Amino acid sequence: MAAALVDAKGVNVKTYDVRATSSIADYFVVATGAAAPHLKALAKALPGKAYRVSGDPESGWIVADYIDVVVHVFSAEARAYYALEKLWES
Repeated sequence: MAAALVDAKGVNVKTYDVRATSSIADYFVVATGAAAPHLKALAKALPGKAYRVSGDPESGWIVADYIDVVVHVFSAEARAYYALEKLWES
């Protein structure tokens, strides 16, 4: 997932192993896109079919649930506002 986001020019792509702290996924992947069209392109670049996709490029946040991996694609503003990394960084 992270490699696909990097290939699609995602910015600040990070992968978090949350197996010890989360019961809903094993990994969270977070990336930033430059604008709504870029967020849409990043989400489309993800391999395979997600169990569920939520959010909208215009909202600044798209989340794709692959059961074991949850991918968050943010605008820079939304990523700073929600600061999900603070939940997983030690």
